[in-house]
Amino acid sequence: MSYLVTMKLLLDQDLPRSAAALLCDAGIETVHVSEIGMSEAEDAEIIQRAREEERVVATLDADFHTLLALDEATSPSVIRIRIERLRAQALTDLLRMVIAECEEELRQGAAITVEPSRIRIRRLPLVPNM
Repeated sequence: MSYLVTMKLLLDQDLPRSAAALLCDAGIETVHVSEIGMSEAEDAEIIQRAREEERVVATLDADFHTLLALDEATSPSVIRIRIERLRAQALTDLLRMVIAECEEELRQGAAITVEPSRIRIRRLPLVPNM
């Protein structure tokens, strides 16, 4: 499972901080925004940090996909989770599964939406709805 070694994540404020350690234990280099002084950062700042560090953003926030579309950005990839109140272990398991299933798309640039019954993948750049 080499994909776990090279994928790097940045967890947004709305996700459990303890999931970062669990993901690191699973071999996925992960930081939570609160660990790097970005708890109060704007979404655009988080996107820029993820782009600079070649990280995939994981969030509950729909604004990240909107910002990617408005900027016609090709990176970073963003995983938007539409499942509320996930505890750290459940989030860790979910992200490991999404990375395993969507590794190639995440590496090439994608906006991924994870819902209880499906995963939607849209390649970057996103075209804003007119």
